Amino acid sequence: MEKHRTLTLDYPPVWLVAFMVLAYVTGDVIEPLARTSLVLALSFGFIGIGVALMCVAAFTMWRHKTTVIPHRYPARLVTHGVFMHSRNPIYLGDAFTLVGFSLLYGSTIGLLSVPVFMTVIWWRFIRKEEQKLKDSFAQDYEIWAKKTRRWI
Repeated sequence: MEKHRTLTLDYPPVWLVAFMVLAYVTGDVIEPLARTSLVLALSFGFIGIGVALMCVAAFTMWRHKTTVIPHRYPARLVTHGVFMHSRNPIYLGDAFTLVGFSLLYGSTIGLLSVPVFMTVIWWRFIRKEEQKLKDSFAQDYEIWAKKTRRWI
């Protein structure tokens, strides 16, 4: 009997793009933020930090031969580098990117949606990933989780 795989779009980048689209389409709806040179510099700064965090964290996980795909079980617990400062640097990078994108398009709604985005990411991914890490690396995970914050 052949196994059928269903296509799912339940991945963090899909959620990030959805919230970025929300920021884009609502940029001029409610009291748009002023697009001054300072705001533009901040927006590119947040986007740059966000993308850098995502890339560094993904490279660190790749180098340790563990998955960055949330629906899979990790092969290793990575606790150094950017993972010394955040248990979820890729998701933190997503949040920074969303802040920057919202600033870039002057979207007050986009900025207000960042905590909603973070809650969705926690609910859909982080809590399940943390459970997988606890199941696979019980004591090491507990030690790391006690000294490393979830976000910052």
